[in-house]
Amino acid sequence: MENTVHRALWALTQNYMAVWQGKYQHLPCTEAYIGLPSPCVVSENDHQLQWQPVKRDALADFSNVEQAIALRLHSDIKDFYNAFYCADLSVRYQGESISLLQVWSDDDLARLQENILGHLMMQRQRKLTPSVFIATTDDEMVIIAIDNMSGEVIRETLNKGTRDVIAPNLETFLAALEVDVA
Repeated sequence: MENTVHRALWALTQNYMAVWQGKYQHLPCTEAYIGLPSPCVVSENDHQLQWQPVKRDALADFSNVEQAIALRLHSDIKDFYNAFYCADLSVRYQGESISLLQVWSDDDLARLQENILGHLMMQRQRKLTPSVFIATTDDEMVIIAIDNMSGEVIRETLNKGTRDVIAPNLETFLAALEVDVA
């Protein structure tokens, strides 16, 4: 079932496509996913592939992560990752370049879920409140995440455990992003 997060994320992917096509007159291209099967792949050669976002037939299930860590994930976390296949999106938030993480394929989803589980276990060991990453920044120690308790979007410094709220919720955060195609 589509919800406000799904609609906001789909609108962002469609805006990304429009900006890319306006600049380059073809679908988005990447070298990062060459040789990795995905419903997103439109065409591929030895140097790059063209892709487009694809809605999943059924929502991805995160109960395996929730059961393994004995924690219910905030619905925005699941909604962010469960409805589409897409390449990571280069965007800007308040002038900062970030890479919005996306699910490329079912294999990628399995790796993502393992990484989420590892991230949550590390937080539990460090006695930090749980959060789940949704974007990377130019600084490998700084991520954009969703606070699992409040649903707020936070800028988290991993090695320091510091967290700053940057948006009250995921929908507001997604609406504030600007597409950044090179």
